[in-house]
Order: sequence, then C-alpha cells, then structure tokens
Amino acid sequence: MKRPFVLGLAAALFAVILWGVQLPIAKDAFAIVDPFFLTASRYFIATICLMLVLVMREGRSAVLYDGRLRRASLYGTVGMCASPMLVFLGMSMSRAEHTVVIVALQPAITALALWLFQGKRQGRMTVSCLIVAFLGVVLVVTKGSPTVAASPRELIGDFIVFVGAACWVYYTMGTVRMTGWSTWRITVLTMMPGALACLIVNAVLLALGITHWPSFAALQSVIFEMLYLTFGGVLTAMLAWNFGARRIGALNAALLINFMPVVTFTFRVFQGQRFLPIEIVGALLVVAALVVNNLYLRARSLRADEEAARLAAVRAE
Repeated sequence: MKRPFVLGLAAALFAVILWGVQLPIAKDAFAIVDPFFLTASRYFIATICLMLVLVMREGRSAVLYDGRLRRASLYGTVGMCASPMLVFLGMSMSRAEHTVVIVALQPAITALALWLFQGKRQGRMTVSCLIVAFLGVVLVVTKGSPTVAASPRELIGDFIVFVGAACWVYYTMGTVRMTGWSTWRITVLTMMPGALACLIVNAVLLALGITHWPSFAALQSVIFEMLYLTFGGVLTAMLAWNFGARRIGALNAALLINFMPVVTFTFRVFQGQRFLPIEIVGALLVVAALVVNNLYLRARSLRADEEAARLAAVRAE
C-alpha cells in the first residue's frame, strides 16, 4: 500500500473519530451553554483561523467572491448556520446517539434528493440499503417497540436533527456546482457568511430574551468542550479530512465517514452509557447498509471505468 494512501487513510479516519466524539461532548455542554451560542462562537473562531490558512495557501485574492457572493451566502447560511444550529438544537432535545445515526443518513438523503429533484433514479441495491438504514434508525429511536419509544420532546428533536442533516445535503449538492474554486476556497467563502448568520441569529435570540448570554463561570465550566468543538471538531477535523480525502478518493472517504455512529456509541459506553441490544443492532444496521451501498457503488464505478477503457481501446484500433 502506497505511503500517500496510508497517510490519507489515517488522516480521514482521525477526522471521523473527532467528529464521532464531538456529538456527545456537545450534548454534555448543552446542560450549561445553549446550542445557539455554542454554534456561533465555534464557527466564528474557526472561520477566522481557516481564512488565515486560505490566504497563506492561495493568496489574498482567494477571499474575494468574484461575483458569487449571493450563491455562496445562500449555501453558507444553509450549510454552515442552519445545519449545525438545527442539529445541535435537535440534539439538545434528544440524545447524541440518536443524532449520529440520523446524521449518518445523509448519503441516503442525498440519493433521495437526486431522485426527486434531478430525476436520477437509484438502483435496486441502493434503494434496498436505504430502506435497511432507515429501519436501523427506527430501531435506535424506538428501542424496537413503540411502547418504549422516545418521548415527544426527543422525537421533535430527532426531526429537527433530520432537517439539519437535509440542510447539509443541500449545501453539499450546491457547492458541487461551484466549479473553478478550490475545496479550501469553497469551504472558507461559504463559512464566512454562515458564521455571520450564526452571529445574527444568536444576537436576535439574545435580544428577544429567548436565549441568555452565558456567565463567565458557565463558560469556564465548559472551556474544554468549547475548545474541542472549535479546534477539534471544526479546525483539526476539517484539515485532516481535506488532507485525507484528496489522497484516498471520495468513495473511500464516504466509506470511512459511515463509521461515525460506531465512534459515538463507543464513546458513550466509555462515559458509562448502557444501550439495549436492539439499539446496538439498529446502529449496526445503519452502518452495514451504508457500507454495503458504498461498496456496491464502488464496484459499479470500477465496471463503468473498465467498460469505458475497453471502448476507448476498441476505437483506437
């Protein structure tokens, strides 16, 4: 195995571990600091740091929008403001383990969106895997029986998380069409308006008295969580993910990110959380279904490449 691939694999896996641990840490912090303040502060700090990195990598001109401000602002507001705020808000009403299996459905949400809005019909294998993944989510949320289902508050929280995950899918599908910019530039120039939107939302909620500015003592008590969520969950994870994904390819990267639920559940166990067997089965169903679909898409892509190469060779003769 080539060294660049091994390094990329390690970096991407490290990012997945950081993201998997991020949700339980954020959930614990919500008992003291509300999710709106937490999201606004972490994205504001991360944006400044990443903007400096972008300037060092690509020069000062890289922070100019070149006529794409409106589109970048739309995607940034949806992906970097609405998505994390909704996911964190929903998780504050539910549980981290619910959140991670719902967020893991993003490939399924993407496939459904492509089918509904772009007419890209999915194969039977993909549809079957998506159904299995959805059933896995249902098992985790209901613990296998409607009589012991999550409370109405948790169910509302889970739905809010789902909407937040869908917002990220919209962001991802939109930024794919922003050709001509590097991955770093797209990330930073959408994060800038997203972070600004986070600050505005937080300011409005504070002015209306819906949320309250945390006390200095409260901030001190969650300083570790805030540092981790900002410099671990955003900065370090994003740097590691970009480094790794460029070296192992999109399919390998997507395969790794499907293991986030395993990381979250394992971390919760170390924290003393005990899960019912049916919850573990549900989480494993989600992971297994997404992995199988990823491997299926990988095999289909390889066959298509081989067929294209064969046709090209025939034409050359």
